Amino acid sequence: MADTMRGVYTNLTDIRRRVFAEVARIVYETTENPNWSDADFDTRFEELPYQIVPGEVATYRESVFLERAIVEERIRLAMGLDQKGVDRPIRVSQGLEDATVADTYYNPPLINVIKFACNACPDNIYTVTDMCQGCLAHPCREICRKQAISFKHKRAVIDQEKCIKCGLCERTCPYNAIHHFVRPCAEACGMHAIGSDEHGRAEIDQKKCVSCGQCLINCPFGAIADKSQIAQVIFSIVGGDEVIAIVAPAFVGQFGGKGNVGKLRNAFAQLGFSGVEEVAIGADLCAIEEADDFMEEVPSELPFMGTSCCPAWSSMAKMEFPEHKECISMALTPMVLTARMVRDNHPNAKIVFVGPCSAKKLEAMRESIRSEVDFVLTFEEMAGMMKAKNIDYLKLVDDKNSDFEVASEDGRNFAVAGGVANAVVNVIQERDPGREIKVFNAEGLDNCRKMLRDATRHKYDGYLLEGMACPGGCVAGPGTLQAINKSSAAVRRYAAKSPHKHAVDNAFRNLIHHLEREEDGTKPKE
Repeated sequence: MADTMRGVYTNLTDIRRRVFAEVARIVYETTENPNWSDADFDTRFEELPYQIVPGEVATYRESVFLERAIVEERIRLAMGLDQKGVDRPIRVSQGLEDATVADTYYNPPLINVIKFACNACPDNIYTVTDMCQGCLAHPCREICRKQAISFKHKRAVIDQEKCIKCGLCERTCPYNAIHHFVRPCAEACGMHAIGSDEHGRAEIDQKKCVSCGQCLINCPFGAIADKSQIAQVIFSIVGGDEVIAIVAPAFVGQFGGKGNVGKLRNAFAQLGFSGVEEVAIGADLCAIEEADDFMEEVPSELPFMGTSCCPAWSSMAKMEFPEHKECISMALTPMVLTARMVRDNHPNAKIVFVGPCSAKKLEAMRESIRSEVDFVLTFEEMAGMMKAKNIDYLKLVDDKNSDFEVASEDGRNFAVAGGVANAVVNVIQERDPGREIKVFNAEGLDNCRKMLRDATRHKYDGYLLEGMACPGGCVAGPGTLQAINKSSAAVRRYAAKSPHKHAVDNAFRNLIHHLEREEDGTKPKE
């Protein structure tokens, strides 16, 4: 899976984050003005593309008008709106009044291709590079079964009409002069959901897409973006709602420094949030529930069990292996369990999950979860809100009264690949010390698919399987701000500071049976 740009701050990164920050700035400043009107929104949003892309000369593309048109689409998506397109006259902010209604989430699709930003990259072709030496042996031509390779001017040429993409020529060339080119977004998509439209531009098969977001961070042209709820969250805050943030375990170090966890409450308070809680608490409860399910069902009722917390992996497994969908744990995810805990004490609050993941936005759209989680923002979107309010995270004063220490080390390590399975195993061994638990984990949806395929062939009977759509775990999610290795180290350092080692040490562990039940007393089904 392609992941070559992670941790590199590019021009695309800058534009994406500027859009988030400026959208947040306009919504904050306009709605905090008691005399604001729809006309104020229209004026400021119409001016915004010119602020982000000033002047008359294009910087990155062939036309400054194209650059602004692409920024306009990104602005609309950042407001949770559908794309504007180029075939009809639409104001940049048109439709925002409907998108801010309390019960409105956003219209699918979540992941969008901005068509006129797409480079229409060739996909799945073998090409001859300048490394070709025109050697006398011509092994590439001799190995080709379809006679697709000929030599012109002492250089190999591949007839794309005849080529069947077998790759024999690439493997045979002694100079490594033949390259297999795959469109970066398609290569990153573990669901193989990206093809081409009639113009050769990327097109997402929404029936296959699980919103892992790997395509949007691997497109070098910035042609793919997901919808945001920045505007909706700010409207709720300024409107006087009690808005509580629940932050995913991967948050450590995302906003600067090596940790600085104590600054988090201060930052969120300045943004207008009524409170903030750590989702690692829910991770502890999730580990306990999955441990209970595993001990009860494997192998007596199920041949194996897969973890539930990554919604992209879980969706892929149930979509492509429906006959084994019951093998994916029915445990509620840490996001939902934490939201339920918060809602028990704040029944009228708006709950915002803040994390690394675009797939969590899709999870929150499910009818059974909409009553638990009102909004989902990524760390990148949250950083945009901080910039809009001129918050310098590293200069904030630590909150000495933070009660984040209640989550266990295992719960906090959910953010790192292998952490979920490790937490579940530790719960099982606490309860049944003599029991041997076999574990296998996979990162990236292609590897997750292979793992599950092997499991259905009885290779992993009796195993606990952990699937993570993002290579590296949640710290590698598309909405993160830091390099994966840096984030992993920060999470582990913070986790090690917990006074509780395992999930069963969590003071809230006895809440699991209360939180996992629906009103009719049954275990929730998706």
